[in-house]
Amino acid sequence: MVLHTFPGKQEAVYRPLLGSASQLTGVSIQINWNKVHQETLRWIKESAASGKTWVVANDEQGGAQIGIPPDAGWPGYDHSTKPSPDDTRAETLWGCLMAGGVGVESYFGYKTVETDLTLQNFRSRDRWWDYCRHARSFFTAHLPFWEMINANGLIGNTDNDNSKYCLAKIGSIYAVYLPKGGTTDLDLSGTEGSFTIHWFNPRDGGELKVGSLATITGGKAQSVGQPPQDPQLDWALLIRKQ
Repeated sequence: MVLHTFPGKQEAVYRPLLGSASQLTGVSIQINWNKVHQETLRWIKESAASGKTWVVANDEQGGAQIGIPPDAGWPGYDHSTKPSPDDTRAETLWGCLMAGGVGVESYFGYKTVETDLTLQNFRSRDRWWDYCRHARSFFTAHLPFWEMINANGLIGNTDNDNSKYCLAKIGSIYAVYLPKGGTTDLDLSGTEGSFTIHWFNPRDGGELKVGSLATITGGKAQSVGQPPQDPQLDWALLIRKQ
């Protein structure tokens, strides 16, 4: 039993329904594209603290004019408009999943040529479907995601902003997503043993790859190294105990 709520109304509507106060088992959030991670994570944590963890999804990403934009180069659309397809891949799709959310329903706005109300050609978001498929394959092929929780603090993102995300089964397996590429430190304090590092391309999918470091050792915070190529683009990492 899941409830949908207008943007900005979550606090007023959701909080009175937490825990045993209702039969609600989840929420499906309408929120701006660049707030999906924060709002998804917020209500997972709030519901867990109440004693009944909700299933949390993003079912309509704003602003209302755009939502999920057409692919780059789609005719009749102003591609200088924010968000770009790269923005929504990083901060909407991966933002939801890396918070521990269950997924994203795509909303197509009302100023996008192929709109929420007039869409006739789903190929206008052909790359978006690829991005969703690649993300799903990463989670289902490599992660016990049902046993993992968000752990942004382990990579230095204590504000839970959109700079980088971490999902973890502490001491066993870690997923890290870097929206802007580059690298990060991962805090493995309190763990022992060696961990392998593999990189996944969220833009094109494919096999896992090895970057500048193949392994790291537990016990401290340390760099995960550099991606195998295109360090300025987004990457996901899989860090597993050997």
